[in-house]
Amino acid sequence: MILDEIVSYKMKQLKEEKENQPLYKFEHKIIDINTRNFRESLSKDGMSIIAEIKKASPSKGIIKKDFNPEVIANIYEKINIDAISVLTEKKFFKGKDEYIRLVKGVTTKPILRKDFIIDEYQIFQAKYIGADAILLIVSILKNKLKSFYKLAEELGLQCIVEVHDRAELEIALEAEVQIIGINNRNLKDFTVNLKNTEALIKYIPEEKIIISESGIQTSEDILYLNSIGANAVLIGETFMRNIEDIKSINDFISKAKGE
Repeated sequence: MILDEIVSYKMKQLKEEKENQPLYKFEHKIIDINTRNFRESLSKDGMSIIAEIKKASPSKGIIKKDFNPEVIANIYEKINIDAISVLTEKKFFKGKDEYIRLVKGVTTKPILRKDFIIDEYQIFQAKYIGADAILLIVSILKNKLKSFYKLAEELGLQCIVEVHDRAELEIALEAEVQIIGINNRNLKDFTVNLKNTEALIKYIPEEKIIISESGIQTSEDILYLNSIGANAVLIGETFMRNIEDIKSINDFISKAKGE
């Protein structure tokens, strides 16, 4: 399964990173690092949009050949999106930690570090590299979710807690998280179904912020997700493949937000 491969590689990568940069070398440096309010950016009336910056994915390979995160961030800064997600996973998504700092340097939007977090070290690391929020995946963390979530909040990081099914949703709700991401992509085989959001959203209390993730290709998809109660969407590939056509993206967003 793809997720197992990603986690296995991440374990090896983290072992090297901890040896090269032990936590004690940078833990004290994160105290004075300010974060932007990711949660607030998704709390406006209407549908919020998180635009993603990613070079590749396991299912589609290279998505953007002439990839420049700063150029993409500049485009996102000029259009009506609410937050930015940056892939930092190195092998399968071709990301880099340094992309967080590069992007944050050219945009006022809050930044989500999108990676596969399996160790508390990565939470400290996320704050150190400048992220405002992180992704916590229930299918990976399971009973570790609550402690990871608490640590992130203590460090001033906000979290999207990602679920794929009802059992994972119950774990997220028991941990009293505030932002729930429903992934329409099955991380075991990478198939996509937007109906997954509709299937799970009815079990989520109204006060939670609900994000629908993956497989969103048209403004009609966003209108549908808004109609069933989603507060935000996370869009990656659709924007990446059309990033040079700013007018097209602006028209897409305006229609999706009913403007």
